[in-house]
Amino acid sequence: MTYPPRAVMPPNRKDLTPDELQRHLWGSAELLRGAIDAGDYKLYVFALLFLKRLSDHFDEERPRATFFVPPCARWEVLRSAASPGEALNTACIALEDENPRLRGVLAGLDFNDARRLGDAKNRDALLSRLLRHFSELDLGDASLSEPDVLGKAYEYLVERFADDAGKKAGEFRTPTQVVDLVVALCNPEAKMRICDPTCGSGGMLLGCARYVTRNGGDASALRLHGQERNLATWSICTMNLLLQGRLHDRIEKGDTIRDPRLIDERGRLLRFDRVLANPPFSLARWGQEVALCDPHDRFRHGVPQRANGDFAFIQHIVATLDVRGQAIIVVPHGVLFRGGVEADIRRQLLAEDLFEAVIGLPPNLFYGTGIPAAVLVLNRAKRAERKGKILFIDASRHYEERPARNRLRPEDIDRIVQAFRAFSDVPRYAQVIALRDIADQHFLNISRYVDASEPNEPLRPNLGAAIARLRELETARAVADARLQAVLRDLGYDG
Repeated sequence: MTYPPRAVMPPNRKDLTPDELQRHLWGSAELLRGAIDAGDYKLYVFALLFLKRLSDHFDEERPRATFFVPPCARWEVLRSAASPGEALNTACIALEDENPRLRGVLAGLDFNDARRLGDAKNRDALLSRLLRHFSELDLGDASLSEPDVLGKAYEYLVERFADDAGKKAGEFRTPTQVVDLVVALCNPEAKMRICDPTCGSGGMLLGCARYVTRNGGDASALRLHGQERNLATWSICTMNLLLQGRLHDRIEKGDTIRDPRLIDERGRLLRFDRVLANPPFSLARWGQEVALCDPHDRFRHGVPQRANGDFAFIQHIVATLDVRGQAIIVVPHGVLFRGGVEADIRRQLLAEDLFEAVIGLPPNLFYGTGIPAAVLVLNRAKRAERKGKILFIDASRHYEERPARNRLRPEDIDRIVQAFRAFSDVPRYAQVIALRDIADQHFLNISRYVDASEPNEPLRPNLGAAIARLRELETARAVADARLQAVLRDLGYDG
């Protein structure tokens, strides 16, 4: 086969560093700013980065390249196309036809979308500028200063887009510092089967791979699994993994509760060594109608109310844990104390001794919500000295305050992780509680068990109780407000 000559890239592009690539990629986003809606342009930037990398790597490695890039999808053809929108759409279709691993990844893109990109004249002009901008980079292996350049740049873009997206960012991104905390608590090891059932752009899964590498393990031996219901976010996640050389991970698209796709050849739920998740907080209309007759028996502890899916996700995760599996789940505080069927589910999980730790996080860490969150550590195989006990950690006062969102500092993350590993009492920070001492109502409010107030004799006992009660009421109010906002969104009021 005769191949067209490779386009000549600009000089001095060897040893491309993460910082250089990140600045250049954000420059592509700036080209789109004001031209299209901020919520739309991330997918186009990610897709062009992906197409450019595939083409440059193919030119560099053919015929040994991982993916075959047909002539119509090669960069020199795309950048010189008279109608770039049509050329890019044709390239996406051809790439999927030639590479089964890419099926569906690019199908949701339409570079001729008049609603998003404008009329033909403006659309073609905009896409031509983007193609010229990406043409300034060579993304072949020989031009990269380190193997993880693309991965770091992709994660940088995801975080920048999340910051720009504001309240909608939580749909596809968990803040980096929260990811770092969850991954460190998970402590993944090579050869583990790891799952994120609400994986968004894949931050937690890739965080596990980086953690294993950083600790001297073989990250390629990790078996990563995920599911994501939003098609665009699923595409971003899949491209993210593929750009970082993870070709064999299994990321399914679909609704985890209504249609769990991580199943074996006999239709049974897969089981995992570790499950990490930041499910949508207090999701309304989560799929109660399916849970009432669930073929996988995930909701044997009880079917949550239609208006709040927190315990639906928790029970799904419990059902997918292996016999020695552990789960780390980010949840709103309401999970710790709400009554009704949720209290009954919580009681049964306590009776099975699944709770290993309950960790209270600082306020305002997440995109789009200021409500305080907690981390649950569930474990099917607690060590003998931890059986019948739960560690409560109040980390709510240890963070860096910032204008838009607060931030966990490295020392804050390290303190939480060290306290969890030590599993011992720390004054005003951590307390080990026996299951028999858990309140009769099976409440897990952290402030009931950890008095984080500063000592102030002789008022400390009364003041501590008052502060604990105040925090409970503040949390309850925040949870109620979040549920109200969810109901209003369902009714079409998104102000």
